[in-house]
Amino acid sequence: MRGGLTEAGPTPAQAWPTAARGTFQAAITAVTVLAALALFVSACATGGTGTRDEGPAHADAVAGAATTPSAESARTSSRVDAVQLVKADPEVSAEVKGELKPCVGDEYPVDVSYGDLTGGPVTDIVVNVLTCGDAVGVGSYVYREKDGRYENVFKTEEPPVYAEIDRGDLVVTKQVYAKGDSVSSPSGENVITYRWTSADHFVKEFTIHNEYSSIVDGDPTQMPGTG
Repeated sequence: MRGGLTEAGPTPAQAWPTAARGTFQAAITAVTVLAALALFVSACATGGTGTRDEGPAHADAVAGAATTPSAESARTSSRVDAVQLVKADPEVSAEVKGELKPCVGDEYPVDVSYGDLTGGPVTDIVVNVLTCGDAVGVGSYVYREKDGRYENVFKTEEPPVYAEIDRGDLVVTKQVYAKGDSVSSPSGENVITYRWTSADHFVKEFTIHNEYSSIVDGDPTQMPGTG
């Protein structure tokens, strides 16, 4: 007892906040641990990040794509000297071979296309021989590889003519001239489609005839109301 007053410890009201704070902090810690545990369990149940789930499947898809070659990649392409091919071909007429000469320097008037026409392991070759002056087609040929060499499986030498590959078909265009037509202005054209058969030759599928307008070479046409 000091100065008539009795010295005592903290009152219950003073001691309660300290105990309460400790209890509250312990509760927060427990809740945090439980929340983290719940998130971990949830992640495991749903497959985690997703990378692990999709990884093996993606690897299998890549492996499958790498081990499955396409039909196009299996077909080889071989570039050839088209001029020498035509000159050495006994099926080509002497008239066409006479047209096959350099126009400028060592540039020959030939158009060459490579593609699949006959379904062979090597791409087929379409060669168009043109004239030097006006580029009129004088002969069109298709060559197919067989036993290490190319053989002529199609030819047409009725000028003007031009052959192309169109989605696996051979399309031959022949210009049609009427009396008085200039070389640059035919009256129309016949477009003939051929298809390779199991009998190892081309057969005609169908023919389309197109007629050109005759006013193209005439006087310019005025627009209505401008005259």
